[in-house]
Amino acid sequence: MPLTRLYPSAPTLSRITLGSSNFARENDAATAFTLMDHAQKLGVTLFDTAATYSAGASELVVGAWLASRRPEPGRLMIATKIYPPYTPAAMEAAVTASAARLGVESIDLLYLHKWDPEAATPAALTTLDQLVRSGRVRTLGASNFNAHQLDTVLTLQKELGLTRFTVLQNNHNLAVREVDAPLRELCAAQGVAIVTYSPLGGGFLTGKHRGGVEPGSRFAVVPGMQPVYFHAVAEQRLARLAAVSARTGHAMPHLALAWALHHPGTTSVLIGGRRPTQIDQAFAALDFNDSKLFAELTAD
Repeated sequence: MPLTRLYPSAPTLSRITLGSSNFARENDAATAFTLMDHAQKLGVTLFDTAATYSAGASELVVGAWLASRRPEPGRLMIATKIYPPYTPAAMEAAVTASAARLGVESIDLLYLHKWDPEAATPAALTTLDQLVRSGRVRTLGASNFNAHQLDTVLTLQKELGLTRFTVLQNNHNLAVREVDAPLRELCAAQGVAIVTYSPLGGGFLTGKHRGGVEPGSRFAVVPGMQPVYFHAVAEQRLARLAAVSARTGHAMPHLALAWALHHPGTTSVLIGGRRPTQIDQAFAALDFNDSKLFAELTAD
């Protein structure tokens, strides 16, 4: 769904979000600064990080960039995520630590990084509501929730009169699809914007791992990602992408990015990378919209 304002002074949410999971990991601070400079120049209005990325070092890099560049108020939003446990004390401490690393008084968009049953308790949701009412957080989001989980917390927030989640961030690409029809329908009905991540599946959809994991790649650095993609269904979808690419002459990354960027119900797609040209690649895919070709890519 369209999202024009998350809170009164928020910028319009750009179709592309800059991700920073590889900051202070594959990307050093200088490279990360170059990426953030380039993204902002192109009109990206949301930068995404998390407390777990490089054990908080990604937040430190983003915070250093904010201190150095001092973007004009209202032009840029910073999102971060906190991990379980979702007890009041742990959540308070996590938000305090993230804000300190980012060098901000208020976090623009705070996600719960993953589902945990504790997220659907009055104590956790009341704590989030108090964080918003106190001004320490401006907007709430959920990440890696399915339709049942999101509906559970939205229902409880409504019953208790608490600040609601208004953004969902899930993995969604041609190979692994975690924004299904029930989730899209729920978000549309409840006014929840959808942000998706990993449009290239960590490089899986470029085809570079078809002969084995490429040394130095994200799959090599984060081997826990491999089981998410190295299975029969994802391999079948990759083969279809390769076949359509060979027939049409459109590069596999271009097709995969365009499919993700134009997927129904998606507000913004999170793009990571190591070079500014990868951000340019995403913007080029934004201009390519072929519904017939996308339907062919999606068919299982």
